[in-house]
Amino acid sequence: MPGENLSRDEARERAELLSVDGYEVVLDLRSAVDEAEPAEGPRTFRSVTTVRFRAAAPGASSFADLIAPSVNSVTLNGRALEPAAVFDGARIALEGLASENVLVVDANCAYSRTGEGMHRFVDPEDGEVYLYTQYEPADARRVYANFEQPDLKAPYRFEVTAPEGWQVWSNGAEESREGQTRRFAETAPISTYITCVVAGPYHYVTDTYTRGDLTIPLGAMCRKGLAKHFDADDVFLVTKQGFDLFHEIFDYPYPFGKYDQAFVPEYNLGAMENPGMVTFREEYIFRGKVTQASYERRANVILHEMAHMWFGDLVTMKWWDDLWLKESFADFMGSFGLVEATRFDQAWVTFANSRKAWAYRADQLPSTHPITADIRDLEDAKLNFDGITYAKGAAVLKQLVAYVGRDAFLDGARRYFKAHAYGNTTLDDLLSVLGEVSGRDMAQWSQAWLQTAGVNALTPVVTSDAAGRLTELAVVQEGEPLRPHRVAVGLYRLEADGSLVRYARAEADVAGARTVVADLAGLERPDLVLVNDEDLTYCKIRFDEASLAALRGHLGDLTDPLARALCWSALWNLTRDALMPARDFVSLVLAHAGRETDVGVLQQLHAQALSAVTLYTPAARREQTGRDLAAGALHELRLAEPGSEHQLTWARFFAASAATEGDFQLLLGLLDGTARIDGLEVDQELRWDFLLPLVAHGAVDEAAVEAELTRDDTASGKRHQVRCLAARPSEAVKDQAWAAVVESDALSNALVEATISGMQQSSQRELLAGYTERYFEVIERVWAQRSIQIGIDVVKGLYPMLQDAGATVDATDAWLAARPDAAPALRRLVLESRDDLARALRGQACDTAAG
Repeated sequence: MPGENLSRDEARERAELLSVDGYEVVLDLRSAVDEAEPAEGPRTFRSVTTVRFRAAAPGASSFADLIAPSVNSVTLNGRALEPAAVFDGARIALEGLASENVLVVDANCAYSRTGEGMHRFVDPEDGEVYLYTQYEPADARRVYANFEQPDLKAPYRFEVTAPEGWQVWSNGAEESREGQTRRFAETAPISTYITCVVAGPYHYVTDTYTRGDLTIPLGAMCRKGLAKHFDADDVFLVTKQGFDLFHEIFDYPYPFGKYDQAFVPEYNLGAMENPGMVTFREEYIFRGKVTQASYERRANVILHEMAHMWFGDLVTMKWWDDLWLKESFADFMGSFGLVEATRFDQAWVTFANSRKAWAYRADQLPSTHPITADIRDLEDAKLNFDGITYAKGAAVLKQLVAYVGRDAFLDGARRYFKAHAYGNTTLDDLLSVLGEVSGRDMAQWSQAWLQTAGVNALTPVVTSDAAGRLTELAVVQEGEPLRPHRVAVGLYRLEADGSLVRYARAEADVAGARTVVADLAGLERPDLVLVNDEDLTYCKIRFDEASLAALRGHLGDLTDPLARALCWSALWNLTRDALMPARDFVSLVLAHAGRETDVGVLQQLHAQALSAVTLYTPAARREQTGRDLAAGALHELRLAEPGSEHQLTWARFFAASAATEGDFQLLLGLLDGTARIDGLEVDQELRWDFLLPLVAHGAVDEAAVEAELTRDDTASGKRHQVRCLAARPSEAVKDQAWAAVVESDALSNALVEATISGMQQSSQRELLAGYTERYFEVIERVWAQRSIQIGIDVVKGLYPMLQDAGATVDATDAWLAARPDAAPALRRLVLESRDDLARALRGQACDTAAG
């Protein structure tokens, strides 16, 4: 990534100098379908950009951004500039600016295979070519020349010439068409990173949203090969529900005209909030049977991206320091919107158990940062799309709603949109309106929650008298800094029918190291004390010994789904913090997960149980614990209601945990039809789930993988095939996988991910041991030569996490010590992986110490 970075200081200086009046971008994409690959270099398309802008200091110098293999011409204010003299591969030098300027850049830009810029995908099923753009944080410069920073907003006009028979979309509606060239309506002022073009023979479905005098044309699209699986009606249903809610609570009409939603292949993210042209990963179109949790996740993402139309697109952060201004709000609004407006009215349960787990992990890494982060440059920005910016930020906003009240919070949002429409903001702008509407001291709240890092732990301390009555219940807070928490404390008892039910609740403002909850004194001593009942604040929940004992015996008897999810989350945090042996967490899952009614929580428990075995269980116990887990999974699979989503979930978990010859024989039988579990439909996606562990354990060979691809010769099938082939237990296979990812850039982003995923099998630790030294030898080169996204995938994905010994930590420390000047973003990734490994080793030591 040489020369492609942009610092905050450079962006600030350029924003002080320049104001952008508008862009006209002309793209010729007909080369996308050329049958012959170029003799040398990447496949390219022509990009001609005209930018009109003003300079506050005539005579000053600045630069435009462009990453392209070649530039044909550069013209500034009618004066031709020599491309070789002004273009260095990432920037175009602009000297002697006038007060009003016109820059015209004619370039040959490269199609992408990494999901950054103009991504080109060839569908192996039918040979069709599909294009889409993805820019955040700064890849619009791979498609057209621009000033690539969020606070230089401008209107855009796109003109696109595409191959015959293609459809083309952009942020604005199509305005005119002449032959193969489409011209799109000018946009409102927006930032570079949310401009968008989608082109190809997509399957396209339309609908309309109306509310009073407002009419919004709706569209949804996917590859032709996925059309038979595309449930566009449900996508439109959630979309309309979201528009109803957001128009009601924001009191600001959707400002970007049409609303298209494209489900695109090989997408690096979940989705992207391009105004009028939202893009999603096509995995949200389900090829087989999935659980309601999958539909809930998709609906959450639809509402998350829609919320961005206001938080992020209409009002945009000035620089990436305040990325949270859009992502935390959108993450909060995703869950809020599900509960308020859709059939997924238990979304806060998912948020508490799943989304916040992401935040807790990120907030305990050595790279943790305040929600309002210090983003020095674009590489920092790329790594800050993390669990703190999204999930912790959303959890803190949930706390803010409890602090200032729902009405004040939403009133503040309305004022924020109206005051800053089409502009850029910082933290102070938001705090100003929230303080105005709530009458609260937002500076103090912000300092505690937004401008400091780390997570607090809250533990109940219970004392009672001889009659079994509470004499005092205090909440002890640990972790620096201590913060103010608005919490609900729930008291639960075992009833005669065996259920664990709440019988008392009190809200309290926890501040400082110890807070007494006076309202609970004199009540019957509970079997379980749940601090942060109802999940009002962001903290790690701890338990007193009596409560922990109650959960060991009766977690499955806890009747409230949210309370149950909070307890599971707390138990997982105890395991990760080496305060509970991994075997105990696995035992709890085996004892109680079969009674979990929320399938999303169940899926999270399955993932955590696998991590408990793979990472936190010492080698001496790992094989037996894994066998116990697989046996428990099979037991629950056979007990599950035939045809239910719980049965499907247990089937996938059984495949992922399969450990014995008997397990593998059952999976083979389910694949070839000689075995059957009543009600379980083994569709194509489930077939691949069953095949992967068989390949990884050597129960089937390459021929079985190729036969499966023949059954499913699609883009999805190709990704599964690549993953399975890389999973084979062979030294030669691992060398091939390593070379394909590290020594070559021929694979697309999706196939890089599939190869890494397949290569790193927890049952193949000895086979992978030799790659530790090689990893530390190559990562700096990979980071320097590959795109940021591929660099992240390789550095994170190939870290020798499965070589769980102190020697791997030592090797990591030696690399870090020897390279103090390595790219900060690269050092951060390595340091985070090292921390995950050290945490795993502490967990293993905890389990060993338990005897």
